[in-house]
Amino acid sequence: MKKFLSAKRKYLISSLILILGVGAVLFFVKIQGTDSENARFEKYIDQIFREELSENTLNLHYTLAYPENFGIQKYSVSLGTMDPEALEDSLEETRVLYKKLKRFDPDQLSEDNQIIYDILSLEFSSRLSLGSSYLLQEPLGPNLGIQAQLPILLAEYTFRTSADIKDYFSLLSQMPEYFQSILDFEEVKAKEGLFMSDTSADRIIRQCESFMESGEDNYLSSMFREQIQELSEEKRITRDQADAFIEMQEKLMDQCVFSAYLTLSQGLEELKGQGKNSGGLVHLEGGKDYYEYLIKSTVGDYRSSEEILQRLFLQLQNDYEEVQELLAADPRLLSEAYSFGSSDFSPEQILDYIQHVITDDFPGLEAGSYEVKYVPETMEDYSSPAFYLTPPIDTLTPNTIYINQASQISPAELFTTLAHEGFPGHLYQTVYFGKQGHHPIRELLSCSGYIEGWATYVEALSYDYASPFLHIDQEILDFLRLNRSISLCLYGILDLGIHGQGWNAQTTTDTLAVFGITDTDTCQEVFQYIVENPANYLKYYLGYLNFLDLRQEIQEAVGSSFAPKEFHKRLLDIGPAPFPVVEKYLFAKYE
Repeated sequence: MKKFLSAKRKYLISSLILILGVGAVLFFVKIQGTDSENARFEKYIDQIFREELSENTLNLHYTLAYPENFGIQKYSVSLGTMDPEALEDSLEETRVLYKKLKRFDPDQLSEDNQIIYDILSLEFSSRLSLGSSYLLQEPLGPNLGIQAQLPILLAEYTFRTSADIKDYFSLLSQMPEYFQSILDFEEVKAKEGLFMSDTSADRIIRQCESFMESGEDNYLSSMFREQIQELSEEKRITRDQADAFIEMQEKLMDQCVFSAYLTLSQGLEELKGQGKNSGGLVHLEGGKDYYEYLIKSTVGDYRSSEEILQRLFLQLQNDYEEVQELLAADPRLLSEAYSFGSSDFSPEQILDYIQHVITDDFPGLEAGSYEVKYVPETMEDYSSPAFYLTPPIDTLTPNTIYINQASQISPAELFTTLAHEGFPGHLYQTVYFGKQGHHPIRELLSCSGYIEGWATYVEALSYDYASPFLHIDQEILDFLRLNRSISLCLYGILDLGIHGQGWNAQTTTDTLAVFGITDTDTCQEVFQYIVENPANYLKYYLGYLNFLDLRQEIQEAVGSSFAPKEFHKRLLDIGPAPFPVVEKYLFAKYE
């Protein structure tokens, strides 16, 4: 289950977890409309861009390879903060930004700027309607928490200049202070009765302990040594410099990184017992409103939870009926679909094949090079089967897909997982959009529902590409596709039930039992994962359904002239945005 960074993405570490908005400088596009209005608007978003990226060095490094080309000459190296006062200030900052936004006339803006205006307007208005609720945020979590993702982001920190190495060392040195700010935030939550359950705390503590136990063999150190070795071989640094850098990294790992994880684990241990809620957000004061906000801000779906739930139930019914029809025609599908062993093909072979087979349905793309890596052993228990790390927008490289070797998956699962992460999924969508000349503000205004929904949508389509390559009957692949859809739909329904209606562990177990999932540990794990990651499944499945519904509406509107390749091109050109914005500009393209 692809539940990680691409998700994800790199902005989980931001000091303002609820992203306010961004823009870019020294980036010019040919515009139509009133030049003065466009110029004023771009100055507005440029300023937000510089301020947002300057506040968080990881965001800056992963967004821009060469920030000086975007007018960012000086910045303070920082991981950010979870200081409650800073989070409270973000609400006032949003209010000021929204007031300035409303001074612009969107009708006088170019289409690209109108899209940006609409995205900002939706995000600002929904954030302000929520009011002060920063304590309902949860920066920690076994799967998607800061402590889980930060090591991978640091391990992938690219050294292009000597300043990058200096910044990297500074980030490592700040980890004790940063983790202490997170712990202070958790203490405030505990005083307000908003601390996590002991189950969640124990899971995070175990992860911290696993990370610390890796010692000198930790992948942060091994990947740092690899990069430094490459720099030395390329004669960009001397051997003496390389040795000094490695010595410094080892020192910082011991004195700062491991000590930060130790402090965090000890602090969580002391806070255990203060969590009053082991269920969904609905049980917390203001929790249901906050959950509704998460659906809007992360999924990009602005319908009520009741409407969303009805849509999920409809899809569940349709898919279930289609499965029954397949089984009625060939009862052997149920056993044959799960009789395959591990894949005989490498990830690289699969990705190369998919790139060539999708050209009839998707726009052509020169994606450049990419690399498949494997999740470090110490992180396997906390990682999904695969995830993709996005490159800086000014280089669009490196493109890295991680595979979790601990996940035993079938050939069909590996094939569709790589379609999700690679082509025509995350890697393809990221590079395609990055080459379209849109204002770089769009990178930081990304909508997870669009991004994960797109990847889930093309993952479903990839079952139709797999048969000739894997030599698996199409009927088996259709069965697997529907079963995957049913599983994700069911988890989406549980997400809404647990966080929006107060379903408990027993309700979850009873619901899963209807679909043949009766293992107690599995049911508890599903419940716990959803509790810890509200709206996460909806990013994938509800996002997918939005694309599915848009396709059906366009097909009905244009009839026999519908062309999948043109439909996909227009969606990709619009790019990541909340679905009301996507729908508005997609239908305008078909008028």
